[in-house]
Amino acid sequence: MIETDVVIVGAGPVGLFAVFELGLLDIRAHVIDILPKPGGQCAELYPEKPIYDIPGFPVITGQGLVDNLLKQIEPFQPTFHLGQMVTELEALGTPEQPRFRVVTDAARELHCKAVVIAAGGGSFQPKKPPIAGIEAYEEHSVFYAVRRMEALRGRAVLIVGGGDSALDWTLNLQPVAQRVTLMHRRDEFRAAPHSVEKMRALVAQGAMDLRVGQVTGLKGADGWLSAAICRGPDGTVFEIPCDAMLPFFGLTMKLGPVAGWGLNLHENLIPVDTEKFEASTPGVFAIGDINTYPGKLKLILSGFHEAALAAQKAHRYVYPDRKLTFQYTTSSTKLQRKLGVA
Repeated sequence: MIETDVVIVGAGPVGLFAVFELGLLDIRAHVIDILPKPGGQCAELYPEKPIYDIPGFPVITGQGLVDNLLKQIEPFQPTFHLGQMVTELEALGTPEQPRFRVVTDAARELHCKAVVIAAGGGSFQPKKPPIAGIEAYEEHSVFYAVRRMEALRGRAVLIVGGGDSALDWTLNLQPVAQRVTLMHRRDEFRAAPHSVEKMRALVAQGAMDLRVGQVTGLKGADGWLSAAICRGPDGTVFEIPCDAMLPFFGLTMKLGPVAGWGLNLHENLIPVDTEKFEASTPGVFAIGDINTYPGKLKLILSGFHEAALAAQKAHRYVYPDRKLTFQYTTSSTKLQRKLGVA
């Protein structure tokens, strides 16, 4: 069980900036995200897509924004719990002195004085391939994310997909697995060109296999995969021996467990006030695309504003006996020391 000041649910740009605003107020934060790396949609769905409406940046890529935010919060040393989903949120305290118990699907339990939900439109869920009976193999032989590379050491791994995730894990697992086979429905890829070049070089060296086609069925007993049944572009049916399969077919957004956290919801969004962006449960804040209020704009810059005001109210819960004096980073030596620039 982990004790901290605030738990932030969601490691997208708005959740990352919340770390910064809380850190300026001496508030420690742990950040939980279902994705294996920080950045949310920006890093996962459009890392190279240009963004034009971030103040001070005429243009910046999604990954560039995430990289800058991670650098900005380095002085506050947040703890990340990645590849995990919050399954329980339990209020333990009183409205005047809230306390919360937060539990993830990785059996991680955190206790805190405030919770900031920055989960975008909800949690990312993997798009599953339309293969009959695939559920029986999940978590034994079929995985939609890699949480521990060591779990795949020495195994015959089939990776299915043609995007960045498929190519990245092909390259990362090739030295670890007994054999890696990459399958895509066509011999063209949506991944970064340098990743595709590295993959093709490994194929040319005989260090891995590349097959064109689609998986149509699975073979194996008791959830343990022995082979994938595949169909080629010409209709030919063939099998690929494997004992692990990683389908990377993209992600979809679902509200997920948030619906069961006892919060008032409106059309799968969390209503908040515009003074402090607090939800119906005192001590729970909602910022970014997950919240709703009159005049709401689903913009990253709006989420930054919401994070700043939520942090001000969170300070009252974390330090109920401490007066909060507003300070500017441009003139406060105290804040500049925290940021390491004084």
